[in-house]
Amino acid sequence: MTCPICKEETHKDYRPFCSKRCADIDLGRWMRGSYAIPSDDVPDGPDSATEWPEENRKPH
Repeated sequence: MTCPICKEETHKDYRPFCSKRCADIDLGRWMRGSYAIPSDDVPDGPDSATEWPEENRKPH
């Protein structure tokens, strides 16, 4: 099995990664929102500021 970050062989202590460094890189990507699951669902609220009434678009 190869590491999904750097493609090196995995290490049993960090599987599916090869090292703590690659595991931390992957965690950082999750936390920044770099990974996302595509969806065809319609969002619950307005998509952009242009859909809000003018009074709601003013700065705070």
